[in-house]
Amino acid sequence: MITEIEKLTQILKESNNIVFFGGAGVSTASKIPDFRSSNGLFSQKLNATFTPEQLVSHTFYMRYPEEFFEFYKDKLIYPNAKPNNAHIALAKLEQIGKLKAIVTQNIDGLHQMAGSKNVFELHGSVHRNYCTKCHSFYDAEFILKSESIPTCTKCGGRVKPDVVLYEEGLDDDVINGSVRAISEADTLIIGGTSLVVYPAAGLINYFKGKNLILINKSTTSADNKANLVINDDIDRVLFKAVSEL
Repeated sequence: MITEIEKLTQILKESNNIVFFGGAGVSTASKIPDFRSSNGLFSQKLNATFTPEQLVSHTFYMRYPEEFFEFYKDKLIYPNAKPNNAHIALAKLEQIGKLKAIVTQNIDGLHQMAGSKNVFELHGSVHRNYCTKCHSFYDAEFILKSESIPTCTKCGGRVKPDVVLYEEGLDDDVINGSVRAISEADTLIIGGTSLVVYPAAGLINYFKGKNLILINKSTTSADNKANLVINDDIDRVLFKAVSEL
């Protein structure tokens, strides 16, 4: 009997234009939890409890910047995180010419750290931060070391993470690149995402290729459209499938 991973390996062998679409589940093996697993934050100063979604909204960033950065530094930046077997397997797929793009909802930069080159970061990256006045660049370490609200060393402006907050729009160039890559793919692998965050999740509707593969611990709204559904750890599945190529 052919196993699910053997089926995946066979599809990878027969595909020449693979795109991977991933979410928070891709990075859990790197010990980066989904920020929604947080219970939020109780602010003594504001005498209120806020949900994770509220804490990473544009409104909260503007109104309560101190609390925003408190949560952001504690729950969204993981400076010691390293790529796991899923990131490594995808980088290998790209190196051998089969994987053409990664479209990710993650902001941790681990795909690039593993060696992937063509990565569309739908929600930005914690590794890019810019002064809102003079646009000077700052890395994640600068944000972590800043006390309270990070301010530009050149002009004194507030330094904002290049991360798409709730209520903010996605970058047009990133969206267009993602749509183009997905629409041209012969195989789309969706992994580590429950497909509930829009507009990102809607991008998979542009796929018109042959093989739709879902690798996720839980069921998703796209399972019934897939050629292959694997409910397992994505780092284990991808690493084993790619190592058999």
